[in-house]
Amino acid sequence: MSQYEQCSDEELIERLRKGESGISDYLMEKYKDFVKKRARAMYLIGGETDDLIQEGMIGLFKAVQDYRSDREASFQTFAGICIDRQLYSAVKNSTRQKHIPLNSYVSLSEEEETGALEGLWSENPEALVIDRENTGLLEKRISKALSPMENRVLDLYLRGYGYVQIAEMMGKKPKSIDNALQRIRMKIRDYIESLQV
Repeated sequence: MSQYEQCSDEELIERLRKGESGISDYLMEKYKDFVKKRARAMYLIGGETDDLIQEGMIGLFKAVQDYRSDREASFQTFAGICIDRQLYSAVKNSTRQKHIPLNSYVSLSEEEETGALEGLWSENPEALVIDRENTGLLEKRISKALSPMENRVLDLYLRGYGYVQIAEMMGKKPKSIDNALQRIRMKIRDYIESLQV
C-alpha cells in the first residue's frame, strides 16, 4: 500500500476508475481515523460509536465510488460531506425510532478543508452555505452553554482522546471527566430539542 502514499487522492481515484485494484482498500484505511473523528462528534448527539463508525465507513465507500475529479472540491472535502450525511441519516433514523425527532444536524468536528462545493449535490448550493453558517452558530452557542472545563473536555474528546487520557492531561479523576462528558451530551441534546419546539 505504500506505493500509493506519494499520490494525491484525486490521482488515486483516477487510477481506480481505470481498474487498478487495491486503491479502494488503501483509501478506506487512510481515512479510517477521519471517519472515527466525525463519528465521535455525532455520538454526542445520539448515536452508538461503533454503529456510527460503520455508517461513516459506508459514507466513505460511497465517496470513493462517487467522487468526480471534474468538480471543484477535493476528495477529502467530498468524503467529509458523504460521511457526515451518512452519519446524520443514521442518527436521524435511530432517534426517529425512539420517537424523538432530530431535525438538526450538528457537526462538532473541525473542518479539515474548505473549497468550492458547487455541483457536488443536486441541492441548492445556498442551502449548503446556510447549513454551514447555522452549524457554526450552533457550535458557538453550545460552547457558551458549556463551562470552561467542559469545553476543554469536549475539545480533547473530539481530538480522539479517551476519558482516562483526558483525566491524566487535565489532572482530574477519570470519573469527573466521564461526568463532564455526560453533562456535555445532556446540554447538547437539550439545546437541539429547544430548537425544534
